[in-house]
Amino acid sequence: MDARVLYKACPLCGSDHIDKTIVGDCSRHPLYKSEVPPEMQWMDCRQCQHQFTDGYFTDDMLSIVFRSVNENQKVGYNIERQRHVSSRMIEKIIPFKSSGVWLDIGFGNGSLLFTAEEYGFEGIGIDLRPENVEAMKRLGLQAHCDLVQNISFKKKISVVSMMDVLEHMPYPKEVLEFLHPAMEEDAYLLLSMPNSENILWRLMTHQNKNPYYGELEHYHNFGRSRLYSLLGECGYEAVRYGVSERYRVCMEVVAKKR
Repeated sequence: MDARVLYKACPLCGSDHIDKTIVGDCSRHPLYKSEVPPEMQWMDCRQCQHQFTDGYFTDDMLSIVFRSVNENQKVGYNIERQRHVSSRMIEKIIPFKSSGVWLDIGFGNGSLLFTAEEYGFEGIGIDLRPENVEAMKRLGLQAHCDLVQNISFKKKISVVSMMDVLEHMPYPKEVLEFLHPAMEEDAYLLLSMPNSENILWRLMTHQNKNPYYGELEHYHNFGRSRLYSLLGECGYEAVRYGVSERYRVCMEVVAKKR
């Protein structure tokens, strides 16, 4: 069984000037399955300086990976503590947008959507793990188990959140471009992901202790600079940078639709 669909060019800029760089090992990942090849070959784009894996999982391989879920990604996980974490994220949006439809892509444990509703937003969730989607529906929230590109929204979206999700998408630029016309004119993005442009990332890499090179479900490593330029290419403008408290070495960015 082929594990990955190989990229023929950089998934962000389309350049074929790409080089093999670091080889990661995902065999120690908590969701690792023996059917998954343990080596992860990372590539660097000479044109736009983006770093990505040499390919993304086939549908068959993805179904194997999705057979299980991390405990902290299950709907309702540690719900009271996560409410406080989510509230601090939402309060970064409130100065810019305080009501409307909040779309959370890759909602995981659901805390951000639960808390957004508490703040007065209308929540819609998307996740690719069927058990999470069914759990959200049982709790009365609108949820979809599909790629966002396959969904037609009845209302314009006010806020789109992708918390540690963009790096999981084979073609992030396509998703950002798809979302743009589905959003209100004064809508906002809230994004979090690992930031490869800081001293901690460099130290962990130098010491051969960087966990993200073996992060099973990741296809991309973004630096702040490349993320900002990608947002600009897709019709958004970053208006706030912060440090995310969700995972190690992560950034949290608010961007406005232009």
